[in-house]
Amino acid sequence: MDPLALVEHRVPVAAAPAGWDAHLALRFERDTTRTVLAARRHVGPLRVQKPLYPEGEGVCQVIIVHPPGGIVAGDSLAIDIDAGACAHVQLTTPGAAKWYRSTGRVARSGMTVRAQSGALVEWLPQETLLFDGARAAIGLTVELAGDARFVGWDVTCLGRIASGERFASGRLRQRFELVRDGSLLWCERSSLEGGARALQSGAMLNDAPVFGTMIAAFGPVRDDLLAACRAIDCASGEGAVTRLPQVLVARYRGDSASAARAYFARLWCVLRPAVAGLEAVPPRIWNT
Repeated sequence: MDPLALVEHRVPVAAAPAGWDAHLALRFERDTTRTVLAARRHVGPLRVQKPLYPEGEGVCQVIIVHPPGGIVAGDSLAIDIDAGACAHVQLTTPGAAKWYRSTGRVARSGMTVRAQSGALVEWLPQETLLFDGARAAIGLTVELAGDARFVGWDVTCLGRIASGERFASGRLRQRFELVRDGSLLWCERSSLEGGARALQSGAMLNDAPVFGTMIAAFGPVRDDLLAACRAIDCASGEGAVTRLPQVLVARYRGDSASAARAYFARLWCVLRPAVAGLEAVPPRIWNT
């Protein structure tokens, strides 16, 4: 039986010394004018509550929740998103993803997005917060078919800045791949060691504890749209926008996760009419 054949299927698991093994699989379909959450499956502590429609029936919004509130050594989290033809899916999170100090084992999180022709997936999470000593491996793979579109970002904060903590030890491995019809459009891999001198290099983070990347894949980017994106300033830190043949890439580095999210959100407001034919409506969960 297809594991997604049932609308909802729960498999109980117990915590183990090796960490949580959690999996969330969601399938969305377009039903005439409505995008519906057609199937969901979860194992372990990853959940979504009911689908929301703050913009009407065409856009299905879901909030991905990790009830433990933090990721510890040995945890393994996997999220699979399937968007059927012409579905419009918006995914977000209720708060920062906290990665705690490791006892030695690596914690892992992987997300795979598959979008069929005509579909649009928006991945708009809040930041990833790495405690000093965390050992994390984080991956995102996006597979687009035909004229499917994707807009998403990640914001990473090295250390708890508010309490004066820096990422003096630990390790972060990040991977992001974007593919359309089997052809690689974007691939980025990074490896950061806590306390390494390379983090102070101007070619990397220039000693900034916060960095982020935003990707928009929706076809050729018009000159006026590129200019409008480049006209957006950051409240603090540095931002930059690059146009590639089929992808728009925005970068941030600075000392504020909220400034990074605000910068990307402003870019999203400019891009969304071109990507989705809709004005941007910020998810209400961002204000709670």
